[in-house]
Amino acid sequence: MQISSDRHEYPAHWEADVVLRDGGTARIRPITVDDAERLVSFYEQVSDESKYYRFFAPYPRLSAKDVHRFTHHDFVDRVGLAATIGGEFIATVRYDRIGADGTPASAPADEAEVAFLVQDAHQGRGVASALLEHIGAVARERGIRRFAAEVLPANTKMIKVFTDAGYTQKRSFEDGVVRLEFGLEPTDRSMAVQYAREQRAEARSVQRLLAPGSVAVVGAGRTPGGVGRSILDNIRDAGFTGRLFAVNKAFEADRRELDGVAAHRSVREIDGPVDLAVVAVPAEHVPEVVTECGEHGVQGLVVVSAGYAESGPEGRERQRALVRQARSYGMRIIGPNSFGVINTSPDVRLNASLAPESPRAGRIGLFAQSGAIGVALLSRLHRRGGGVTGVTGVSSFVSSGNRADVSGNDVLQYWYEDPDTDVALMYLESIGNPRKFTRLARRTAAAKPLVVVQGARHGAGPRGHAVRATRLPHETVSALLRQAGVIRVDTITELVDAGLLLARQPLPTGPRVAILGNSESLGLLTYEACLAEGLRPHPPRDLTTAASAAEFHAALSHALADETSDAVVVTAIPAVGEGPMGDAALADALRSAAAAAPTKPVLVVHVELGGLAEALSAAAGTAPQPPAPPQAGTGPAGDRPPAGGPGADPPPGPGQGTPAETGPAAGTRDGRGAVSPAGSGPAAAAGPPTPAEPPEDAHLIPAYPASERAVRALAHAVAYAQWRRDAAEPGKVPEHENIDERGAATLIDRLLSHGEDLTLGSDDTCDLLGAYGIHVYRALPAPTPDAAARAARTLGYPVVLKATAPHLRHRADLGGVRLDLADEEQLRRAYGELTDLFGAPGELRPVVQRMAPRGVDTLVRAVIDPAAGAVLSFGLAGAPSQLLGDMAHRLIPVTDRDATSLVRSIRTAPLLFGWRGSAPVDTPALEELMLRVSRLVHDHPEVVAVTLEPVVVAPHGVSVLGASVRLSPPPARDDLGPRTLPAY
Repeated sequence: MQISSDRHEYPAHWEADVVLRDGGTARIRPITVDDAERLVSFYEQVSDESKYYRFFAPYPRLSAKDVHRFTHHDFVDRVGLAATIGGEFIATVRYDRIGADGTPASAPADEAEVAFLVQDAHQGRGVASALLEHIGAVARERGIRRFAAEVLPANTKMIKVFTDAGYTQKRSFEDGVVRLEFGLEPTDRSMAVQYAREQRAEARSVQRLLAPGSVAVVGAGRTPGGVGRSILDNIRDAGFTGRLFAVNKAFEADRRELDGVAAHRSVREIDGPVDLAVVAVPAEHVPEVVTECGEHGVQGLVVVSAGYAESGPEGRERQRALVRQARSYGMRIIGPNSFGVINTSPDVRLNASLAPESPRAGRIGLFAQSGAIGVALLSRLHRRGGGVTGVTGVSSFVSSGNRADVSGNDVLQYWYEDPDTDVALMYLESIGNPRKFTRLARRTAAAKPLVVVQGARHGAGPRGHAVRATRLPHETVSALLRQAGVIRVDTITELVDAGLLLARQPLPTGPRVAILGNSESLGLLTYEACLAEGLRPHPPRDLTTAASAAEFHAALSHALADETSDAVVVTAIPAVGEGPMGDAALADALRSAAAAAPTKPVLVVHVELGGLAEALSAAAGTAPQPPAPPQAGTGPAGDRPPAGGPGADPPPGPGQGTPAETGPAAGTRDGRGAVSPAGSGPAAAAGPPTPAEPPEDAHLIPAYPASERAVRALAHAVAYAQWRRDAAEPGKVPEHENIDERGAATLIDRLLSHGEDLTLGSDDTCDLLGAYGIHVYRALPAPTPDAAARAARTLGYPVVLKATAPHLRHRADLGGVRLDLADEEQLRRAYGELTDLFGAPGELRPVVQRMAPRGVDTLVRAVIDPAAGAVLSFGLAGAPSQLLGDMAHRLIPVTDRDATSLVRSIRTAPLLFGWRGSAPVDTPALEELMLRVSRLVHDHPEVVAVTLEPVVVAPHGVSVLGASVRLSPPPARDDLGPRTLPAY
């Protein structure tokens, strides 16, 4: 137990695990009086040169006084942090608060001197940069706004740590010492530096797991079968390029190998480094294995063992202990309850998974939180009978299991810079950190397509997953992901369909679709599917069932050359009397036409009759066919494999065949290949011969067994391409002159001084919104007819009389509102009608409000969600938003382009733009209002909720008739703090 060193309690919330530059981990924590021996031992391992740089003089050892000073802190004016691995110090940092004269001081002094010392063996790993982020966050928490550091000119490494941090700084040179002074408030540059370091470190940590030089499988059985032995066999059979070891404490003492693999009874017995350990032992034996691995210097673990958080409270605590233990040795974990990892790079060839078949190398990265779904996706991508050639395979696969440590965020960091991955597919059952995921997804999607399907959408995530609480419905989270460029799909079939199109076809430049084929009916179905997906199809061109391969070639060439089309869908049924040779000719014709015009995507919709499927598959290539690789056995599917071996994916259901792709196309990356079909049936079951691998730069034409599937995949590509174009010019957050940010802050501070979680009254709401140029129509209470008349005289006629009781509020359809009352007589008559209809004034809570110009009633809302962050929402007031859920959402801060798209994103948007002859309303004024609300919430995170309803948008101007504001201390934002791994 840590002991407080002085007058303040030990700040446990400063403890954190971090990923270092090389992908390893370290723990950062405050230094306490218990650390005297650790500090002395650490100092003894530091070189004389590093000691000299720290103290500006030879300093071979620490005196007792030094040890006392460096371990006794008050955690306010004097703070020391240590980075530890295996419980031992590898680096330290401390600050001491100073006054204007440079002497020790207390608050309100807001400057501190900071100094670092990093063990030589760990220099260059980014330890000092991580410590600077954390000591800076601690200092800000304690009211310190500036750091000062004195560094010898020769200590270039430490000078670089400070200068590269991105803070605003001042540099001077005096008495042979470089003095650096810098503010601690995060800047755009400091956050960019922090995010870049985070990306490199987390990507490197995943790379160490996916590209190890040596692997030990702990728990490999002596006889075939079982989880450990199956993984060992899969690694060996895939041709892993590194060293492979089988480890099992039950091996005989004299056993030296297991089926050709070096065998050991313990990781400690292995001669040489082990980069990755795959742990497949019962959960109760895992801690012993982790200790062995940590002491041997293993860099990472893939834990396939079950019995953790998915099994209940006891297992959850076991999982926490596993993560804490692994991190104490600087190791990262995939799992537990994982199905393993795959890397098909020819330099690695790692299949450390329970997948029944080793996938072919390709350009698709695959991440799955469910093992069974992951294996099913791998199998669909692999199946030749399902129609996928060798090029459209997998670059890497990660099954995260309970994602206790490595998560989808980490894998996104890796894929972002992975040159072998062109498309990322993710099956998620929960999002542990939506704010970070959205940030990473936006950056990744700007470089390569990211397709996501989310399970557990209407309930809690799997028991094994730690999920942050969110008040946002799934539809809102999905909308935010789409804003970040994520291609959201609903099924794993859509996931594969979209992935295969995006992996080997260019992005369409617009929504215009040419349709051609030899079936009028299939063409019409495709046309209707395009309209349903919001695309703009041309009338289908029917080539008739007698069309020859040459006619298909000519029609496709013409469609690709047509500047009025952005994509082409070819529909094909087998011609009567045509055999396999005719089908092969058709495939060749499509391939050659597509290869000649490589800038537009081409898709094929086929009806799998006769020999068409076999012909299209056989047409994949004409080079000599290599022998088919051996196939692993299969077994029943499930989220965990049976004890005797790995699980296999279930076959697709009716209509769920995998889209196919075919053949090589000569030329550049923009070339295309021929077509290979999807679906099931006799031809698929038999399986065509393995085609020769197409060249790396070949494009493939995906084929689908149904028009709806092909068109939906194309619609996803069209929307993503439009997002890419929009993201290239992201818009800006406008500056408004009539915003009183300081005045609003003063008002907020005064209101929060009276208590937390406040819903503001009418006057305070109007004052706060008014500081940001948002003017609310004041509503004066009218408890009696005379009070109503006085209120109307104050506001000026015409006025509105309305009931504000909860059951009548915003319910004009119930008759609780009387509009356009021109004089006192009409007002008193309306007052009597309301009380006669609904009861006494005390029940109605009537108010009088000045009449606003007529228009469309809308709703603008902003909330700060603890998981997703600040979100701005918009919709039409009443039934469209409340009953139909027709709302659009954007993350705050909202740009001018975001506001424009927000107005147009709802299904009922035509009502704002002159639907059925009505007058268009002032949408620019509406957009400005939303930008002001966004700015208010962004500038003042204490404003945790704002609701403007109704906002009447007239042909000229907007009128805010109702508003509510809630204030509260804002949720902690870990995205603005130092880099940390999720706490365990």
